[in-house]
Amino acid sequence: MLEVSSIDANTLQNWLASGKEVNVLDVRPIKERSEWFIPRSLHVDAYDKLKANDWNALAGIFLDKGVPVVTVCAGGKMSRIAAGILQKEGYNAYSLESGMNSWSLAWNTAKLNFPGFDIIQFRRTGKGCLSYVIIADKAAVIVDASLPEQVYEKILNTGDIKLKYVMETHIHADHLSRSKQLAEKHNVPLYLPVPNKVKFDFQPIESSNTLYLGKISIKVIQTPGHTFESVSYLVGEKALLTGDTLFINSVGRPDLKSNAEEVKQKSKLLYQSLQKLFTLPEDVVVLPAHTNQPVDFNERPIQSTLGVIRKNIPLLLLSEEAFADTLLQRIPTAPANYLLIVERNISGDFNDINPVELEAGANRCAI
Repeated sequence: MLEVSSIDANTLQNWLASGKEVNVLDVRPIKERSEWFIPRSLHVDAYDKLKANDWNALAGIFLDKGVPVVTVCAGGKMSRIAAGILQKEGYNAYSLESGMNSWSLAWNTAKLNFPGFDIIQFRRTGKGCLSYVIIADKAAVIVDASLPEQVYEKILNTGDIKLKYVMETHIHADHLSRSKQLAEKHNVPLYLPVPNKVKFDFQPIESSNTLYLGKISIKVIQTPGHTFESVSYLVGEKALLTGDTLFINSVGRPDLKSNAEEVKQKSKLLYQSLQKLFTLPEDVVVLPAHTNQPVDFNERPIQSTLGVIRKNIPLLLLSEEAFADTLLQRIPTAPANYLLIVERNISGDFNDINPVELEAGANRCAI
């Protein structure tokens, strides 16, 4: 029996980050792939044939046999069959262990430079979660941490940078927040917007607050709508961390963990929050907490400006009533796991769960 080789998500992440030549072959059904996929991957809808042990499932696949192939499915079972077929055909083929579930935690970074400060954008490439390390005068703030603490600590340690505090824009529904753990480990304040339902200690922040990192101001702007407690952060008057209020090509959904009346209320609040943000200068750079596309290993930040975004999102040109009505008509299906994730983020206790399993699946925070 042919032994099938496999690699883990970290190895594939490193291959792609280093520019290693590799073909990633996604064998899932097209519906699954359309929700989330590995950047630059190829696709063949071979799942049903592989499940039926059809050894012709990959007939018609012709790739350079001098380039490694990594096969991918949802959990790693069908991809092993696919890799075995390719190995018999003479390919140097590997199966991605635990499939797209494990890829959920893969990440890469991009850096933005501003006068007096830098921002490093951390991107969970398969999940679309974006988090940030703001650095000024050898001190740092971490915002919306969605990756294990060690990922951020590597940046801090490499630059001999001291973590000053940790912040969130809102309670997240598609990923576990690592902010509490980071703050506790480094014995720094955890700043959360209010009203907040979390069951652990934090420092409340409101619209009247301005925080500082060295000489750089971080102004708090209350932007409820996606959630009641949502805020945005204006950093150094140049960069705007919008959480899930405003994305570069869409706006946040107002319905998660809300009844029908609350959804209507939050839709109008979101409109008002967006109008508030668009009073800022058009050249302010928008840095959201999510993207709805897989993030490539190209070191290009997911960003835009307020001026460009306002021109490119038709929703933003509507009246308040039309905006709210359109939002209600477009609300997508809620993620199956969001209630469990919200509950864990409120409790702050992740001890008895597997993050890979709980967080699996694409984010659906945008409309």
